[in-house]
Amino acid sequence: MRYFIVIVSLFLFYSCGKQGNIDQFKTGTFKTHLDESDINSIAYRNDSIQIETYNNVKDTFAVKWTSNFEYELLKLNPKTQLDSTPFIVKITGIKENSYSFTAHFKGSDFKQKGTAVKVGGTKDEKQVKMNNY
Repeated sequence: MRYFIVIVSLFLFYSCGKQGNIDQFKTGTFKTHLDESDINSIAYRNDSIQIETYNNVKDTFAVKWTSNFEYELLKLNPKTQLDSTPFIVKITGIKENSYSFTAHFKGSDFKQKGTAVKVGGTKDEKQVKMNNY
């Protein structure tokens, strides 16, 4: 059993390493598209805050990276019980300037799939900090 765990761990480490540099997706400006829908949003993310705009509505989230391939978003000003629930995003694949993901509210079986494309970098991170205060 121990050998199985070691082999699986090595496979996951090797697979993630071959996909690309995950650090490039921890900060910047992203355009997100959900699969099987016309839903798009723009998000500005720094190391601890994400500001996302969808349908001209702006929401601010705390960002907590739980691993190199998973992070949680928690709305800073929740208005409902669902808004108070962490939103878990798991990165499932990486290309040059984009990543695919599955996401769900913590405790929910409903999953969304999509793609986030990095469209901006460090200069946008300063804007995130300014917009947050």
